[in-house]
Formats: sequence, C-alpha cells, structure tokens
Amino acid sequence: MYQVFLGKISSLSTNGWAEALSRNAPEGAQRARWLADHGLLSRLLAPEQLPEIIYSEQGKAIFAGDYPLWFSSSHSGDDIALIISDEGDVGCSLEHIRQQDNWRTLANAVFSNAEHDELEKETPEGQLTAFWRIWTRKKAILKQRDGHAWQMVSIDSSARALHSSSQCQVGLLSLAVCTATPYELTAARIHSIDDALVGK
Repeated sequence: MYQVFLGKISSLSTNGWAEALSRNAPEGAQRARWLADHGLLSRLLAPEQLPEIIYSEQGKAIFAGDYPLWFSSSHSGDDIALIISDEGDVGCSLEHIRQQDNWRTLANAVFSNAEHDELEKETPEGQLTAFWRIWTRKKAILKQRDGHAWQMVSIDSSARALHSSSQCQVGLLSLAVCTATPYELTAARIHSIDDALVGK
C-alpha cells in the first residue's frame, strides 16, 4: 500500500497539534518544514504510534528500529508532498514548474541520452515542463536510494527495468515517487492533507 499526500507547509507547521512537537524542532530556515513533516506523520499515524525518526549519513529521514513503514517527503515553496509505504523504501520529489535560467545547462549536465530524447520530443513550449518532470523523477529515485546529489548524473529515470518511478503534474506542481514495487502515480491517487486530517 502506498499513500501520497499533498498540502501546505504554512498550515501544517502552525497547526495547534504541531505545537507539541515544537520543543524538538530545529531553529532557523528548516523549522517550518521539520514541523510540517513530523506533525503530518504524527497525525496520520497517531502520536502514540509514531516511532523515533532518525537520519542516515546522507540525511534521509527514516523510522528507527524495525518499524514496518517507510516514508519520504519533499518540499517546494509552501507545498509539501509525502508518501507512506508498507511495501518497502520510497522516494518523493516535488517541484514548482517554474522558469529557471540554467535549466538547459542542468539538463545537459545530468540527463541521460534517453532523458534528453524525452525532452527533445516536446514542443519548445513544453520543454520546461518536461525538464521538471524528468528532474523530479530522477530526484525521487535518488532519494529512495539514499544517494548523494552528485549521483544524479548516474540515474536514468527512463530505465523502467531498474526502478519503479512515476510522475504526475498537479496544477503547476511536478510530483514524482519511486517505490519498492510498481505503482502508477496519478492525480486521483493523491490525497489532500487537509482532507486526510479531518477528524484527527
């Protein structure tokens, strides 16, 4: 089972139930994201069931011990995405589809030949959206593997036999997940965090 959620950091990090976590939250720029991540997990899993969250050497958040769930979150601006799995490790990547001056340089630096072909098949107007589609797929795979950013160049997100990744666009957001078993991400499978937390 995979569950994917999408919501706003500003509402999650300031919600009343996030206050209980605030004493453990880091100070500075990452505080709101930390509160959103931890608050959302504690609400979805129930605070009494939330195990300790630890971090790998590369910074990937995981549940401590042998807890039978995996998760991955991603942030872009005020938006947050979260995937929870009971089938194995997962990765999640979220980006706003936006103009970026050096996107072609980034694509040339880290995209595989097959990914370049995918990009070039798009109309000129559609290439920026395609760039973010491929970028988020690559990052989701990298996050599932707990890799370093420099390893992005070695990932070919179009090589479906090597990993199970999928991507969809929700408005101006590009969202991708990499899962342990085949899973097709669609907008219909994405839950609103606000709807998921009603009554919790």
